[in-house]
Amino acid sequence: MNRLLPLMSVLLLPACSLTPGMTMQADNNLSNLEVPVMKDGQMVKAKTRIVPITADLIIDRENSRRQAVNNLPPVDISQATYRIGPHDRLLITVWDHPELNDPGGEKILPELAGKVVDDDGQLYYPYVGTLQVAGKTVSEVRSLLTRELSNYFKRVKLDVRVLSYQSHRAAVVGEVKMPGIQPLTETPLTVAEAISRAGGVTQDADMSNVSLARDGKLYKINVLALYEQGNTTQNLLLKAGDVLNIPDSKDNKVFVMGEVGRQQALPINKGKMSLAQALAEAYGVDFNMSRPEEIYVIRSGDMNPEIFQLNAESPDALILADQFALEPHDTVFVGTAGVTQWSRVLNQILPSSFTAIMSQAAMMGL
Repeated sequence: MNRLLPLMSVLLLPACSLTPGMTMQADNNLSNLEVPVMKDGQMVKAKTRIVPITADLIIDRENSRRQAVNNLPPVDISQATYRIGPHDRLLITVWDHPELNDPGGEKILPELAGKVVDDDGQLYYPYVGTLQVAGKTVSEVRSLLTRELSNYFKRVKLDVRVLSYQSHRAAVVGEVKMPGIQPLTETPLTVAEAISRAGGVTQDADMSNVSLARDGKLYKINVLALYEQGNTTQNLLLKAGDVLNIPDSKDNKVFVMGEVGRQQALPINKGKMSLAQALAEAYGVDFNMSRPEEIYVIRSGDMNPEIFQLNAESPDALILADQFALEPHDTVFVGTAGVTQWSRVLNQILPSSFTAIMSQAAMMGL
């Protein structure tokens, strides 16, 4: 044993530099490594600040999340009323005047019946001539035609209806069974109705992160909250030009690394996973091998990386872990205890029997 003491003293000095595995190094609460970040519209190198996971942080994050959920486009009641536009086909029926309904006595196929609004939003009708109908409701066009025809006929009675809706459309893409273009009709088209028309979602759909592209802006919609919690604020009315995208959930994973029971990638179920849940799914933290005060959540973000640190030396810190929500592509890393690192170095260069003795001595503080 005395012969091995000099060797022990030599090993103890460089152990930190020889330890296998990963360690998180920080200086003044900043990461040791510089990473690309977006600042003022340009890519630059910077160190990432390490933020402690506290009650205040969780409250601020939850308030920001709720504000983002409520940051949806304002409800426009006028969108609920259909307004005629170019390429719509209108069927106009005038009672007691068959010459207007069936000029020349010709038999017309149902799909070719009626009159089509031209590119300029105008419609030609006998006796009346050209009328501007784009932007008007069916009721307004009916009143306009009745007034104009009354200059030529007495007691005019007529009806107007849309045979083919062609002017206003929205697109539903992504993880639905029948993606494509959907016409907007006199029945208002909501998010739920649009998904239903598209045949419903596939089994890989991420219903909690549906996106709506409108007027050059992108809005996040939690359709899952609509279905499971009855949150009707998420059931927006679609308007012409909208693109509703249901994303794929296959890539929504959290990566758990370090001193856990099993390092793995965990799928986020229904858009929800807490730090505590991720650690439990990875078969827990090995408190004999790890540093419980060094549990990190590394979030790359969109060129805006963040690092969060949980000090779990006290068991009640698991309350914070259960309330800290993870996001897709987060990496959870549990640091390695110094004695474990030292033991791994010895395992690589010394006999196993000696390593066991030294490990016990280290645990006893010798």
